[in-house]
Amino acid sequence: MAGIITFLKANVASLVASACDFGFTVLLKEVFAVDAVVASVSGTVLGGVINFLIGRYWAFNAASKSIAGQGLRYLITWCGSLLLNALGVYLLIHFAEIDYRIAKLIISLTVAVAYNYPMQKKYVFKNI
Repeated sequence: MAGIITFLKANVASLVASACDFGFTVLLKEVFAVDAVVASVSGTVLGGVINFLIGRYWAFNAASKSIAGQGLRYLITWCGSLLLNALGVYLLIHFAEIDYRIAKLIISLTVAVAYNYPMQKKYVFKNI
């Protein structure tokens, strides 16, 4: 049961971080006319910081562990996530000609489920 609760909490954290990521991306693109890929990467940075903090303090209850170790592992994992998000958005925008908002949503959800959650559970916030 604890595993299901952790999964649900991690997904809530991911949704909050993704909403901030998506909102910031749209703000940069629509209000400040920033390039869509740059806006997407900027949103991913903000979402990553928010996700780490929520994951550490709430979703994985890992605040008693070393923040430096978690931070380094999260940074490594997050770099992979950033590359996957940026590449995915780029490919969908430039080759599939999908609107950047739809591309961002598709890629964010895919990366969150297939990469971020497993890496956070088994690597970033694991019991060491």
